[in-house]
Formats: sequence, structure tokens, C-alpha cells
Amino acid sequence: MGAAAHDIPNDLTAQLFLRPQNDTIQLMVRVPLKGIRDVVFPERSGGFLDIERTNPLLADAAILWISDFIELDEGELRLTRKPRVAAARLSLEGDRSFASYDAAIANFAGQLPVETNVVWNQTFLDVWFEYPIHSEQSRFSIHSELARLGQRVITVLRYLPPGGAVRAFEFIGDPGLVRLDPSWHQAAWQFVAMGFEHILDGTDHLLFLFCLVIPFRRFRALIPVVTAFTVAHSITLIASAYDLAPDALWFPPLIETMIALSIVYMALENIAGGATLHRRWMIAFGFGLVHGFGFSFALRQTLQFAGSHLLTSLLSFNIGVELGQLLVLVLLIPALEMLFRFVVAERMGTIILSALVAHTGWHWMTERAERLNQYHFQWPTLTPALVAAALRWLMVAVFLGGLYWWIRGVVRRKPETRQETQ
Repeated sequence: MGAAAHDIPNDLTAQLFLRPQNDTIQLMVRVPLKGIRDVVFPERSGGFLDIERTNPLLADAAILWISDFIELDEGELRLTRKPRVAAARLSLEGDRSFASYDAAIANFAGQLPVETNVVWNQTFLDVWFEYPIHSEQSRFSIHSELARLGQRVITVLRYLPPGGAVRAFEFIGDPGLVRLDPSWHQAAWQFVAMGFEHILDGTDHLLFLFCLVIPFRRFRALIPVVTAFTVAHSITLIASAYDLAPDALWFPPLIETMIALSIVYMALENIAGGATLHRRWMIAFGFGLVHGFGFSFALRQTLQFAGSHLLTSLLSFNIGVELGQLLVLVLLIPALEMLFRFVVAERMGTIILSALVAHTGWHWMTERAERLNQYHFQWPTLTPALVAAALRWLMVAVFLGGLYWWIRGVVRRKPETRQETQ
């Protein structure tokens, strides 16, 4: 093997099957051969790949460029022993044998005919690795660093646990450690961290929270407002995860536009000076339903890491969001108090800050509305499935109405109870 000045390819897709069986775990990988750089593959006349001379090089190339950048864990222990290359072969770009595990197994029974006329960068490298393990019933994790094969690498991984359904994963670049069968507490902790990071990275959600806080800078009074927002977005987030939300193309841009609208509305209400705590928690609850759909779009790609703990992961994500919001309150309330005490009068400061937020939100709203206008809304055809979906959402609406009635009753009874005790 010698060095070759192959360019780094732009877009690649790596396909993986992972199956524990008895005392080994089988890892089958298919990657485009053009992702294997720094290896000179022999050619024959016409620039075609010399398949006969290339085949003996495939095992070493697979170890150097694939297995050395895939880490497998059994439980909490890293599988440190080098895998055995059970088979390695070339396949044509049009080959579909990696569509299923059984087809991939069958594909390794043969080899690409040596007389095939094909250039090196129009083939796949298929490799079958075997790692020794203690038990097929263990919990396994994988850290794939195949992102080094190209500038943008999509990894499609299918995990076949013993006696269980196939679990499919798809991620771009380096996802870090992926637990293929997480326990409930592993999934919960992972999604708490996701929720915490998401609220701190979500500029639009932070601006909405900022507008909630500006007029009311009492931590205890704001907790019900923020909690109402969390409860509301939890409802729509869970509904979306269970496929109760519309799946039309126009729905995400509609939600993004409404999120921007919620920011503008809250900022204008602050400027008008008509905000009260009673009114504010109700508005936070209403707009929280909209923001929950926005959270669901961000979670769409990460729910695959929840394993069999979907509801636990969703609730944990919301706990992380709530913790992030409380952290923002802890930092924001004293900062606003200092600003209004030493820099600018409270009313003028509220107007200035809210005007800046409204300006930003207005630009977001107009930009997102333009994207929304590119979609042509069509009324859905009346079908039994549509009626069933409408009934499910009607049940959700009835539940929300009952929840609102109950909370409103509790809020009204508190002042009456205080008056009676005085």
C-alpha cells in the first residue's frame, strides 16, 4: 500500500448492521470505497479497478479506516480486542444487498467477478467484523467515528437484539456514544441533559421567557407562569411524539411563525402595560402549546436514542427544559433588578427592552411567514383516519379545557382563603 492523494468526498452514507449472537457480536459495514483514502488500489488498463489484486488489500484497509474508528461497549466495559475480519468484498454502487440483514449475509457468500469493469470510486467496501463478547444478553453501546470518511457522513445503523425487533438509528457526523438498548435511567439522564441544553440554545424560546419575566421580577410569582408554559409544551410534545400532530409539510413553518408571533405579542403586551400575573400564566399556557410542537421538531432525530423508554425520555426532556428555565430565571431576575435600579427607570426600561424583542420577533415572523406562504394548504379528504385523528384532538381539547377550569378555580380560591384566615 502506498499513499494516494484522493480528495475527501463530500457526501457519504455508511450502512451498519450490529447483531449479538452467542459469544460474538457481528458488525457488518458498507461504506463507499472512495472514503478509504491513503490507500492505492491497483488498476488495470483503461483505469478500471484490478479486483483480483485489490481483494487481498481489503481486510487491512477495513481495519485501518473502519474498525479502528468504531468503539463497542458491552455494558460499561470497552471491547478492546481487535475484531476478526470474517469477510471483506467489493460491491457495485447499484447493489441493494444491505437493505436487510439476511441479504447482507448472503452477499458475503460471493465476490465481485474479477473481470468486472468498474473504477475504484464507484464501488462499495463491505466488511464483516466479529468481536468476542461475554453474553448476547448484555447491553451494548457504539461510538462510530466514521465521520472521518467524508465531509458529511450519514450513518444508518440497524441493531438486531436477540429475540427483539430491529432498532434503526440514523445520525450525521459523530453522535458520540450511542446506547443501543439504554436502561430507563440512562435514557432519562440523557434526555434531561438534552432538554437543559436545548432551552439554553433556543433563542426564540429564551426571548419568549425573557418577555414573561420583564414585568414580574419576583421568583416565587414567576414559577407558576413558567410551570404553566412547561406543562403546556409537555402536552403537545408528547402528542407529537405519539404521531398525534399533523404531518403536512406546511405544519413546521406554521409553528415556527406562531412562535415568532408569540414573542411579538408578549413584547407588545409589556409595552402596553396591561400584563397581570393571572393573565400572564394563561397566555404562557396557550403559547406553550405552540412551543411544544417546536420542541418536537428538535427532538425528532433524537428520540431514536430513547430505546423502549419513549415516555420516560419525553418527561425527562421536559424536566431538563424546566431546569434550564429556572436557571435563566435565577440569572435574569437579579440582572433586571440591577438594570432598573441603577441604569434606567422600570417603565422606560420595560418599554425599551420589549421594543427590541418585538423588533427581533417581527423580523422572524415575517421571514417565517414568507416560507409558510410557499406551501399551498389543501383541505384534507374526509376519511375514517381523519375522523379518528379529529376525535383524538377533541379529547385533548376537552382535557385542556378541564385542566384550565381546575387551575383557574384553584387560583381564585387562594385569595378567598387568605381573606377568611385574616
